[in-house]
Parts: sequence; C-alpha cells; structure tokens
Amino acid sequence: MSTPSLYAPREPIFPRRVSGTFRRLKWWILALTLGIYYITPWIRWDRGPGMPDQAVLVDLAHRRFYFFWIEIWPHEFYFVAGLLIMAGLGLFLFTSALGRVWCGYTCPQTVWTDLFILVERWIEGDRNARVRLHKAKWSVHKAWLRSVKWTVWLAIAMATGGAWVFYFTDAPALLVDLLNGSAHPAAYITIAILTATTFVFGGFMREQVCIYMCPWPRIQAAMMDPDTLTVAYRDWRGEPRGKGKRIDPKVPNSHVPDLAQALHAGTDPVATKGDCIDCMACVNVCPMGIDIRDGQQMECITCALCIDACDDVMDRIGKPRGLIDYMALTDEPRERAGLPPRPIWQHILRPRTIVYTLLWSAIGVGLVYALFVRSPIELTVSPVRNPTYVVQSNGAIRNIYDVRLRNKSLNDAEFRLSLTADTVLRIDLEGQTDRDVTVTVPADTSLTQRVYVTARPSDPAANAHSTPLRFWVEDAATGDRASQSTTFNGRVQ
Repeated sequence: MSTPSLYAPREPIFPRRVSGTFRRLKWWILALTLGIYYITPWIRWDRGPGMPDQAVLVDLAHRRFYFFWIEIWPHEFYFVAGLLIMAGLGLFLFTSALGRVWCGYTCPQTVWTDLFILVERWIEGDRNARVRLHKAKWSVHKAWLRSVKWTVWLAIAMATGGAWVFYFTDAPALLVDLLNGSAHPAAYITIAILTATTFVFGGFMREQVCIYMCPWPRIQAAMMDPDTLTVAYRDWRGEPRGKGKRIDPKVPNSHVPDLAQALHAGTDPVATKGDCIDCMACVNVCPMGIDIRDGQQMECITCALCIDACDDVMDRIGKPRGLIDYMALTDEPRERAGLPPRPIWQHILRPRTIVYTLLWSAIGVGLVYALFVRSPIELTVSPVRNPTYVVQSNGAIRNIYDVRLRNKSLNDAEFRLSLTADTVLRIDLEGQTDRDVTVTVPADTSLTQRVYVTARPSDPAANAHSTPLRFWVEDAATGDRASQSTTFNGRVQ
C-alpha cells in the first residue's frame, strides 16, 4: 500500500468584492499606511547647513537616526529598544482587546495583499470571472490578462523595494543614482530582494504567509481570553441553516405554508429555519478562504469582511444585522438566555488590558522624558591602561585617558574640561599649551581628545592603589555640563 502524501497543494482563493463599514475602514487604513510608507522619504526638514534635510533618515554611514527634529545617536539605542517594547506591548494590548486586529487591518502582508487583490479584480473581474479564468485553458486572452496583472504587481513590488532604500540615504540623490546606474550595489540588491518577496508573498502566497510563515497565529491564544472581542458567528440565531424566513409561532398565521409543512413533518416550527440562509457570502469574501460559521480558527485574521457580507444579506432578507459580528465568548450564554450582550467598554476595560495600557504608557512617558532631559553635550572616558601609569623624571605619576566629546547641537561648541577629586591632580590636553583645557568640537560631531592627569610625588593619589575622580565638560557658551567618573591609578605599594 502506497504511503499517502503529506503535501497539500495550495488552493487558490478568489475573494468576492464586498462593501460595508469594515471594508471602507480597511481602504482608509490601506491608503494611509501606503501613503506614509511611500511619501515619508520625500519629506524635507531643515536642520541647518551641513546637515541632512530628509525628515526621516537612517544614516548608517554617520550612525545617526533622524526623525524630524529628533536625532538619535548610536549610544542612545535605548530609544529604539523602548519603541520596540512599546510596539510589542501595543500588539499585546490590541490582541487582548480585539483579537488579531493588527493582522486584519495594518499588517504589511494584509495591506499589500489587499492592494494586489484590488489590481487583480480590476484586471480580471470579480470572483466568478476570476474563477472561470483560473479554470480555463491557456489562451491568448488569458495570457494577456495574466501578463498585465503580473506587470502591475511587479511595478508595485519595485516601488515597495525602492521606497525602503530611500529611508537610508538622501532620496532624491539616490533616485538619480538608481536611474543612471551609479548607485551602490547594495541598493540594487536590496530592491531586488524586496521586489521579489513582495511580488511572491502578495501575489502567490497570500494566506500561506499568514498560516505557515507568521508565528503570531500560534501565540495569539496567550494574549486572548473569553472577554476578547473577535469576529464570531451567532450559531444560536443562525442555525439550522436554510432558505426562507424564520417561522415565528407567536405571530398568528405567520408563514402558514412553512408552518403547515413543519407540523406535517412533526418538527418544531421554531427550529426549522435559522437566520442563516447558507448563501456562502461570508465564505466568498474571506481572503483566507475559511468559513467563520465553523467557529474560531487559527487562519482567521479578523478582517471583518464577513461581517459586511452577512449584514448586506440580512438587510436584503429583512433580518437584523449581527449574525456575524465582533463579540466575546462570554456573551454567548447571555444571548442564548435572551439577555443583551455586555457593553463593549466592559470587554475592553478589564485587568489585562489596563495593565498593558499602563505599561505601554509608562514606557512612552519615560522615553519622552529621556528625550527632553538629555544633554546636548556628552563625554565618555576611556582610561589607557597600557601602561597603567607612567612615572615621570621628577617622580610624578601620570595617567592617560581618551575622552570622547559629543556635541549634539547644530553649532560648533567650545568645551572646557576639568576634573574633581579628593586630592590635587593636574589635567593637561594633548596638543594644547599654556594650560589650555578647552577643545572646539564641530556641530553634530564626536571628537576624541587625549588627556593627561598627573599627581605630584607628595600627593596621596601618587602612592594610592586607585583614587576616584570625575571628569567634567562644560559648554563655554551655554553652560551645559556633563560628567563621568573613573579612577586614577597610583604607584602600587
């Protein structure tokens, strides 16, 4: 007996066009997110002479991150780490409150897939036309439609990869270099990789990326609980499925033919028909190709398009909306008992979401505070320990330090160096004479200055194993100060 294959080929999904509240919301989010992504690199921001004028720029060459008026230096990576933690907590918060709302509305895979499906529908037609084209044998007409569709997809994919590299260097200059073939090979390679992945993932692996490649469907259960609002089907109202209208025995002579058939068959007239007419509209619009009536499924991204489709059908057959809706599992027993569901705010405001919100807010406030209180000048002291100390001809002990000075302002600054300690120590700067302890640091630049600290033979620091001291730097113009502690190593006894 042959072993059955464990491989299941992909079944193409052709979502039907739908209109409604959630579909319009998704269009607005798609336009907003794509607009931000494509337009942001072209926004200009004047930072002064000699500074990049791109509003958002990851300057890898000079190790800077510019975001409008904010400039992040490499040693300030904690800002980036804080933003990543906030993004994670935000994802936990929204998942706990509204299920996979990130996946359904703002995930890049969802956004570009929606755009690709829009192009596909524009060129090949709606669901039925695309299904027929898929099943049809290859012909000139089919080849032409596929060629046009793939060409548009490829253009979108190339624009996606091109927009990404614009974030890492001046966008107008890079565009000119790309067009005349003089850009760095890394730019072409990056665009090629992102073009290929966008084209394949958005065009041919749409739902497979969400099901097999993305880890979030498998861990989202840890973020959700019975009070989480998610897309669900009210089976107690919709079942049993069937054509026609629900029979209400409380209304005299209501739907007499159906009532007579039910009584003749010996069945309960109330249970003969549910609100669901089994029209498959919810299935046909689903980009994941699932049936929400089968209950919660890992594949569901809670895009809510099935809600729009079902509400449209309910309107046409004269039934109340909400057969498929955002709801929580805790609402089911209440609604089965004829009680109204709990208010939405009671589902959202609960201990888990409150804790997430407080943590998210605390990190955000901390980052804003750190951003506004950071000093425009900084220094980093690195003792030179080879040798640990130097004995001069007069018996004095000298230590050597490399002091890195950072001028974060947009103007050249004159920094004055000094130190404090419990004993008398002398400070000298390499290359300076006449006891000059000032250094000019260009705007938005770091400068390393070698500093000599000397203790006289009679001073306690010269004969102590180590003596604490603190370096200070002061902006002569503004009075801003910064400091860092270190030690002075004396002659070991």
